[in-house]
Amino acid sequence: MTVRIDHLCNHPEHIPLVATWIYGEFWAGKPGTSVETFAALLRDARDPDRIPLSLLALDDGRPAGTVNLIHSDSPSRPHLHPWLAALYVVPELRSRGIGQALVRALLAEARRLRVPELFLGTDIPGYYERFGATVAERVSDTLVVMRIVPPE
Repeated sequence: MTVRIDHLCNHPEHIPLVATWIYGEFWAGKPGTSVETFAALLRDARDPDRIPLSLLALDDGRPAGTVNLIHSDSPSRPHLHPWLAALYVVPELRSRGIGQALVRALLAEARRLRVPELFLGTDIPGYYERFGATVAERVSDTLVVMRIVPPE
């Protein structure tokens, strides 16, 4: 397995697949969303020097996962921005370090863009604690908002 992380905008042919992943994993069945909704958002991540940006993991050239840096992932928390969003790894490739590589690459991009902190919502806070994330808010018994300062 040779995994490479690159900007999705360098691989626009994979936007429909990545949009399908994000919709299926996080948004399926929610009113007002569709695969096309996410494809349009991903097409907007066309400049690696600004937010939004989308990263793609390629395993021997095949799409293996994605993660995104977006302005906001919580309309009720407009003061928190930007957000790490939609970390996804193809199920058969999970537990091989691809998710970690995607998060590390996104944190490096955030640092390059001089982002002082970013936020994320998760039901698995322990996963993100290994990257230095801390709980910023408990939303429910299962959902937390976390804050990460990109490492130097």
